[in-house]
Amino acid sequence: MTNYSIDINADVGEGLDNESHLMPYLSSCNIACGGHAGDTFTMTEVVRLAKEHNVKIGAHPSFPDKANFGRKIMEMAAADLYTSLKQQIRVLQDVLRTENAMLHHIKPHGAMYNLATKDEKTAKVIVEVIKSIALPLKLYAPCNSVVAEIAKAEQIEVTYEAFADRNYNNDLSLVSRKNKNAILEKKDEILRHILLMIQHQKVSVIDGVEVPLKASTFCVHGDTKNALEILKYLNKKLPKNNIIIQ
Repeated sequence: MTNYSIDINADVGEGLDNESHLMPYLSSCNIACGGHAGDTFTMTEVVRLAKEHNVKIGAHPSFPDKANFGRKIMEMAAADLYTSLKQQIRVLQDVLRTENAMLHHIKPHGAMYNLATKDEKTAKVIVEVIKSIALPLKLYAPCNSVVAEIAKAEQIEVTYEAFADRNYNNDLSLVSRKNKNAILEKKDEILRHILLMIQHQKVSVIDGVEVPLKASTFCVHGDTKNALEILKYLNKKLPKNNIIIQ
């Protein structure tokens, strides 16, 4: 039987204060750095937990919009968006230097993440920000997305991401959170969902069709109500299917 190696990530530092519970079951994390949530205190707390549990640390920048938790598209000039993203990541980098930890990757948040999958202007800004950082950072992004293709063209390593706890539309966009079937919460359903993606590089979309999808990092949202239960279940069940989390 084939052996697989995957990463499990979660978005953290978003004000839920559940990181100490989640971190033992993650291999990487994405830390909110002030755009949609988070401040120096929360970043410091989460970085310390990530170090304690040997979890790779990523920056999770967003449109600067705490009122809407970064989940609405903001119309911003490219230069303004660049400045905002750069500043958000710089704050996390300052914390990392103080805590003697390393930045591993960048994963945009919310509306920006979704917009960058198809909007070239937004994608280019994100890539330019990564290029400006004097570290070989990875980008977490969906396969075949505009931002992933631009990043690869600029010699940035892309780790393809999929969502363990979200349903997909036929075009591989995420089902809107406004719809009641957007979020998966049943553990066995999530396991089937993720096994299909890992073992067959396909995802079963909302109308039941299986669509090709490639990913090696899988996100469980920290604000999914039973996130801890899901993570514990995946950490137990995936190794039994010859899937290593690392």
